[in-house]
Amino acid sequence: MSTNPLSPERTILCVDDEPNILSSLKRLFRPTGHRVLTADSGESALAMLETEPIDLIISDMRMPVMNGAELLRQARLRQPHATRVLLTGYADMASTVAAINEGQIYRYIAKPWQDDDVLMLIKDIFERQALQAEKDRLEALTQQQNEQLKELNATLEDKVEARTAELALANDRLKRGYFNSIKTFSNLIELRGGPLMGHARKVADLARKIAQALSLEQAAAHEVFIAALMHDIGHIGLSDQILAKPVSKMSPEEATRYRLHPIFGEQALLVLDDMQPVASLIRSHHERHDGKGFPDGLKGDAIPLGARILAVADTYEDLQSGHFISECLSAADARIMIGRGAGAQFDPQVVEAFLGLFAKPTPPSPHRNLKLRTDELRPGMVLACDFLSQEGVLLLSADHVLTAELIMRIRTFEQRSGKSLLMSIRPPMEKK
Repeated sequence: MSTNPLSPERTILCVDDEPNILSSLKRLFRPTGHRVLTADSGESALAMLETEPIDLIISDMRMPVMNGAELLRQARLRQPHATRVLLTGYADMASTVAAINEGQIYRYIAKPWQDDDVLMLIKDIFERQALQAEKDRLEALTQQQNEQLKELNATLEDKVEARTAELALANDRLKRGYFNSIKTFSNLIELRGGPLMGHARKVADLARKIAQALSLEQAAAHEVFIAALMHDIGHIGLSDQILAKPVSKMSPEEATRYRLHPIFGEQALLVLDDMQPVASLIRSHHERHDGKGFPDGLKGDAIPLGARILAVADTYEDLQSGHFISECLSAADARIMIGRGAGAQFDPQVVEAFLGLFAKPTPPSPHRNLKLRTDELRPGMVLACDFLSQEGVLLLSADHVLTAELIMRIRTFEQRSGKSLLMSIRPPMEKK
């Protein structure tokens, strides 16, 4: 891998037995400035891995002699830090799942691909690699400092406390970076447009409120929020034609394919140990209280509570966007439909908590948020609301603490967009 995690140049190895595919990938990645290597077989790729440090391997699934799954499995043994991505057609889904399990493949790209989706994917991969490299560096630094602390005199306690606070702050930044990466990944789904735009963010906000109304522990409520942001990642495996249709208008074949997306979503998180509780909620968010849901036909309390919360929040937003039926219901009519589903489609306790959110209006905050121009922003200020692009893509989430570097990026974004921005900032007494 690149020795400098922040270096813009990375090395990508593309493997395919079809020259036109390799040419297309080289042409796609050329403007990114990354170094692109190609191999026309699994054997050639393995030979190259013996001499070249690789950051990202993109391999076709169907190749003679050695297929993509076997190549990526062996590549993991040779260069475990290289991210592995599989090119596959829909017909290869069974073998793709096996490849994900055996080779710990990060993602798969369905043929034919969309250039913008692939470019966003590699950008996300390299950002995650940089974040992991920084995490490893800080962990190594922590271990080194702990060894030094053993040799220090007890009179240096003040210095130890100061250093511990500094490391805690760095760890907090890593956590924020990880959370923002999740939101970025959620945004990739919504870039396909249509009813997906802004859907995950709305479901996540509502699911968190329901979890709080049910008095879930903070860790469990946070898992529900993360699962809500990523609950539709399985849509990556669905065609635009399917996603453009209301569920009630899908053909039997399309409906069968659609019902696989919770499974695809769980599989996409298979290699992430910390995300397994979230993956379970994503798999079960289309289960029904009466056992008539999918993909597993779970019933009642056998459905994880977080998934039962997601089912209500997701359906409420879908009813208003026309995802289930052609007609877009009003918020009031959508709540009536949710109430009618209590005990059949939904957990009655969750429905009660959901409806309770609308029983009385939320009292206004005693402190007004500040509306500031970008030249008025200062490091340490806290965003009061999500910062969205004109297309509805989440750029910065509420409660994000501004830094000098981030303020400069916001001003650059404003200049490029050609439109003046007003940022909603929390008053000093409301900082969290």
